[in-house]
Amino acid sequence: MSEKQSTEDSTAVRSLILLLITFVLGTLCLQGFNLVFQQVGKDAGAPDQASLITALPSIVLGIVCFIYGSLGDFVSLRKLVTFGLCILFIGSVYGYVANTIMAPNIWNVIAARLLQTAGEQVAGSAYLVVATKYLKPSLKVIFFGIFTAGYQVSAAIGIFAAGLLSSIAWQYLFLIPAVTIVFLPILLKSLPTGGGNGEKVDWLGFVIFGLATALLTLFFSYTAWWLLAASAVCYLIFAVYISRARSPFITPDFFRNKRWLMGIGLILIFYFMNYCMSPIFNAIGRDVYKVSTTTVSLHVVWAFLVAAVLGTTSGAIVDRIGRKPAIIIAACLMILGFAGTALVVNSGLLALTLTACVYYAGVGLMYSPIVSTVLDTLPQDQSGRGVGMNDLVMNVTGSIGIAIIGGLMGKPSLEGFSIMGATGPAANYSNLLLIGAAVSLLGLVVYLVCKKTIYATTADQQ
Repeated sequence: MSEKQSTEDSTAVRSLILLLITFVLGTLCLQGFNLVFQQVGKDAGAPDQASLITALPSIVLGIVCFIYGSLGDFVSLRKLVTFGLCILFIGSVYGYVANTIMAPNIWNVIAARLLQTAGEQVAGSAYLVVATKYLKPSLKVIFFGIFTAGYQVSAAIGIFAAGLLSSIAWQYLFLIPAVTIVFLPILLKSLPTGGGNGEKVDWLGFVIFGLATALLTLFFSYTAWWLLAASAVCYLIFAVYISRARSPFITPDFFRNKRWLMGIGLILIFYFMNYCMSPIFNAIGRDVYKVSTTTVSLHVVWAFLVAAVLGTTSGAIVDRIGRKPAIIIAACLMILGFAGTALVVNSGLLALTLTACVYYAGVGLMYSPIVSTVLDTLPQDQSGRGVGMNDLVMNVTGSIGIAIIGGLMGKPSLEGFSIMGATGPAANYSNLLLIGAAVSLLGLVVYLVCKKTIYATTADQQ
């Protein structure tokens, strides 16, 4: 290894550690509010709109993931991080003050969460861009695994904090990410001095694509057909725009990459139910076992810790067995986790916890091999946009999933039948979990069919 490469790796690793800490602290609210959104909606006097507390920030999360990641190909990461952490701080303070001094209001909650989400993701996107651009290949898969482990640790802390604060005052959840502002001076000194190619940023292209994606996701929350039509029109305008613009941020050739399309399709399927397990678990605890969110959080937190362990070790696992077996094993764990939880709905919280641990073990193992697989289908000069598109699809498909499943959770439409003999709410939640198992199974089937093409020209044929 050359001295230059060693120095770049060392600088990148220091930056990655700080970004990971910032990311962990900044994403606690995501899983915290994901667990208690129904309680927050009730306290704010809008229980029917409670799912928007998770769904709308998830839309913004997907869009800013894409924008931050893509901007990593054009502008300085230091500027992006400064902007993001300042927005996160503003959203945190606003959310706490607006819902404490005044009576809780659903739109104040959502507005604050939108600001927090727009800011908090900058650390995650910057982490992935640094890992992709500045690390040697053997280190990338390791740090992808550490990243998902960090996410799961933040989720575990967020779940625990939400469970604890739900019995005190959920408004305190807003304040947890505010501390990340103290990391800004250190990050500005440690981030790589390079970044970006100096080209003019295609803001019009970002706006058109972001608007189209937002409208598409809102359609699944409101089922208003005009939203779907408007989204289709915006995507059509975007397609015409990038085919004629002088310097679009993404060219039509990007979307003609067959290997990338297959890879991103896998992310779309595997992460569709990504936000659903913990709220379903919470609902089972509330409606089937009549226990508090605090009690549920003490069980769910173990599943996220399992995911963190698998995420931390996923780099070593992939290095030993290869990406293909790792993805297959992860998919099988996700299927078994969903199906197992569906079958033990009436068997007690301990059984539910164990099966949830199986699912989150699959989630923890999946991230590193699937992300590295998709990014390897792109040339390095498109890696920032690849990171952005991965995050966009991962978060938008998750927000669509929680919008659909969240809507079904409050309705008795799936209570009329159950393969495991449950009735009432237990039958409803069991069937929703079986839907999760079916989606994960679909992802595995698609991967087995497409993997030969996806890895067709990849140097690592493991």
